[in-house]
Amino acid sequence: MAHHFRGRTSAPVILMSVFCSAASATQESEELEMDHNRPLETVVVTATRTEESVLDVAEAVTVVGAEEINRQAPELLAEMLRGMPGAYFQQTTPGQGIPIIRGLKGSQVLHLVDGMRLNNAFFRNAPNQYLGLVDAYATDRTEVIRGAAPSLYGADAMGGVVQVLTAEPDLPGDSNSILGRFYGTYNSVDNSLIGRLEAAGGRAGSVLSGGVSYQRHGDRETGDGQTITPTDYRVKAADLKWRYDLGERSELMLSAQYLEQPSTPRIDELVAGFGQEHPSSSQYEFKPNRREFLHARYRLEGRSKWFSRFEAHLGRQTITDDRLTQDWEDPRITDESNQSRLDGLTLQFISAWGGAGGPERTLVWGLEYYQDQVSSSRVRTNTVTGETEFRRGRFPDDSSMDSGSVYASSRWKWERLSLDAGLRYSWFEIDLPASAEVQAVRLSPTDLTGDIHLNYEISPGTHLVTNIGRGFRPPNIFDLGTLGSRPGNRFNVPNPSLKPESVWSYDLGIKTSTARWQFELFAWYSDYRDKISSRLTGEFTPEGRAVVISDNLSTARLYGLESGLRFLASDAWEFYAVVNYTRGEENDGEASVPADRIPPVNGRIGAVWQPDERIRMEPYLDFSGRQDRLSPRDERDPRINPLGTAGWGTVNLLIGWKVREEIELGLRLQNLADKNYREHGSGINAPGRNIGFWLDYLF
Repeated sequence: MAHHFRGRTSAPVILMSVFCSAASATQESEELEMDHNRPLETVVVTATRTEESVLDVAEAVTVVGAEEINRQAPELLAEMLRGMPGAYFQQTTPGQGIPIIRGLKGSQVLHLVDGMRLNNAFFRNAPNQYLGLVDAYATDRTEVIRGAAPSLYGADAMGGVVQVLTAEPDLPGDSNSILGRFYGTYNSVDNSLIGRLEAAGGRAGSVLSGGVSYQRHGDRETGDGQTITPTDYRVKAADLKWRYDLGERSELMLSAQYLEQPSTPRIDELVAGFGQEHPSSSQYEFKPNRREFLHARYRLEGRSKWFSRFEAHLGRQTITDDRLTQDWEDPRITDESNQSRLDGLTLQFISAWGGAGGPERTLVWGLEYYQDQVSSSRVRTNTVTGETEFRRGRFPDDSSMDSGSVYASSRWKWERLSLDAGLRYSWFEIDLPASAEVQAVRLSPTDLTGDIHLNYEISPGTHLVTNIGRGFRPPNIFDLGTLGSRPGNRFNVPNPSLKPESVWSYDLGIKTSTARWQFELFAWYSDYRDKISSRLTGEFTPEGRAVVISDNLSTARLYGLESGLRFLASDAWEFYAVVNYTRGEENDGEASVPADRIPPVNGRIGAVWQPDERIRMEPYLDFSGRQDRLSPRDERDPRINPLGTAGWGTVNLLIGWKVREEIELGLRLQNLADKNYREHGSGINAPGRNIGFWLDYLF
């Protein structure tokens, strides 16, 4: 929202690398005339937990801003990482989707909202719906660290970190004022309407802001005019935020977020997939899925030698994951309730000092504590006899997962070289009460993780960087205690004897940012150990589902290349390109096979033509190569063609017109050739030809 209330100018739609600026094309051209050697910079906070130019951090970082969301109008926030360096988008069903970061997904990647964990105790280490419970249209920007970030972020930050930062508008002046905004869009491919109404009021030092969002999606039409049913769903969301300056050096922020999908069909369970003669389920709805989030943040600018800034966060997140399911031709309908209540406290200090004639030194240090309580139950009703029975929930009812950690990361900065090194000690208490399936379980894993980052300035605007880190992920309630149906006509049984996973992550990259060129190229490698995966037990349920259990099955080697290029050819023309390559191998001690759900070669190529502030046109091509290197699990997955996922490419065009300073109109033409295709690992074919319109009105 901060961008929305400041007389916005257009930013490039594809922030395809860490160097893509949030400034407008007009402002950029002025900088070209002023100083042809000045790099274009974006300030990020996730990589180092401090405000830092992306050129000064060693990590590979991707940034997506609010204006890109307005133009693309995604169903899901994760879609915005399609065509970005190091990322791939997977969608199991409409209303749900995830980013795959350097070949890892789900709870193998840490997800944050405004600095607090979205990952909870039943966050799956596979595609899941929980990032879909964050409102994309209340987002200011999304920052992604590609690669392990263990010292500053700890558990789950193995493939990377995805942080969603919601808008925080500023209102200048000492007198009260009110500003508002309406955003609306329509897409023909699923007859969808999306609307957002937001406002901010107050004065400098005291701002109350908030908004409501609504999405109505009809059944999806795929390439060649096919319609998939049922794929319709609704989304309703609201948010409220108050920021108040307590004094010259301190600020208090209070916020609340709410999003609900009242009823979302799990389409891959409701239609026959590859190798299936009939669907796995007669009914399968997430009904409802909901996220509620309360958050308080306190900031203090220090004047002591101990810290220059102190920041405290206190939050409560409640995720409701209720479902209505019925196995294929089974007369019994199951109504299940699942809820996670995650309470968190984080305290962080930034201490900066420098010795006479020595390097600049900054220390980021702090502690985190989280408590997660899970409730879960099932009621099964026989539609023929009318009998009702209460059964054990999908997760052990009243199970809990508590965690604590202390961390410190220090930076030494010389004239052309910076070194960051950090450590984190984490401990967990995981409790599963006794049930008919398992005895009571109490686990207390601990771990010491760390990382090292080097950034060397080869020449002005060109940096050589390298990163080494050891990340880990303890088994959570989902891994240890899940009982119930899984995709692919499977049925999961608990395993309380799992060990933590760990990963060693390495990368080497080059970043270049000058007045006209922005370029990044990273080669990366991950050594993934004690990987938790599902294995077949050889048994079947009475309904015919294959029984599986989670286990520390294998090690994996993941590696690849990711690149992004942006060229400002003139004041009016910009060209960009992104190419990603990922490869993975798993070894269970007996054989080496391809790793699960590894993305194919993919990327985006496009151009932006903006002759003045009023007109903007962007043609672009999204593409993906064929993926036929499938793991044995991929070959059994009815979402994936056992012969391999075909390559594809789509032609797209975005047109924007600023009618007046306060009104923008847009036209969205996507998949113009009406290509019928599926993104690898997804449970549904992608949308076909789409004609969309959007309006952005400030008042």
